[in-house]
Amino acid sequence: MKIGLMLGATGPDSSLDDIITMVQQAEAAGIDSAWMANIFSFDAISTLGLAGRVTQRIELGTAVTPTYPRHPSAIAQQALTTAAASGGRFTLGIGLSHQVVIEGMLGFSYERPARHMREYLNVLMPLVRGEVCNYSGEQYRVANLGLQVPGSEGMQVVVAALGPAMLKVAGELADGTNTWMVGPKTMESHIIPSLRAAASAAGRSDPQVIGGFPIILTNKPDAAREQIAKQLTMYGTLPSYRAMLDREGVDGPADIAIAGDENLLRGEIRRLESIGVTTFNAAVSAVEPGATERTVEFLASLAG
Repeated sequence: MKIGLMLGATGPDSSLDDIITMVQQAEAAGIDSAWMANIFSFDAISTLGLAGRVTQRIELGTAVTPTYPRHPSAIAQQALTTAAASGGRFTLGIGLSHQVVIEGMLGFSYERPARHMREYLNVLMPLVRGEVCNYSGEQYRVANLGLQVPGSEGMQVVVAALGPAMLKVAGELADGTNTWMVGPKTMESHIIPSLRAAASAAGRSDPQVIGGFPIILTNKPDAAREQIAKQLTMYGTLPSYRAMLDREGVDGPADIAIAGDENLLRGEIRRLESIGVTTFNAAVSAVEPGATERTVEFLASLAG
């Protein structure tokens, strides 16, 4: 299992230089990958392209960039540029976002979202593989389109897939999934078997499973969970995440947070590895002085 570090999951409160420095520090500490949320601040794909120019080893990925605002050819071109800028260390993570954003804020239809993602990937995947795309669907129609971006070969695409229809699409067409607000029981009983079954039926190899979890190394876990609950309240109200929390049988985001001492954290991370999570993506919650630094140091000891 690889160890990743999530950037921006609790809100856009860092400058561009701060984010790039975080990636550099994560690389220096020995963390395997850095994943940046794309919310209402810096564009994650562009930011990671900049980070890729000042790092050498650490893998980079978006967690995740919404599909609806960008044509698949546009996101492919941007992502391939970031892949080239980082020497092939970039993974494009994409997702539907949420109805309140896509319809309420942007004015797009959110009808049949899984169909949208299937069509999107039918255009996107050939383009990121360097192939010419010809596709005619309900939402996207592309003819004789290809992209040539030197230095971008081999980029992978993962999809934020939670429901059965989205997991089927991700398993059939993409390289895996990138989850958030999914507890370990749901990961084991729903996400991983559904994704693997879809990939196997399509003749594809076992997919990547990047599991995002709030985490903190602390000797005050109850107090830490109270802070995490405040930081992540919004996620518990969004329907797709709420469905995963309900499936897990918990009240809110803090209930799937990993908070405690080294033995507890190590045990929970190894549990996720045993059920098939390929990258543990740590959203470190700054709940007390020094908490972030010591948690990252501990996670680095598990990396590699």
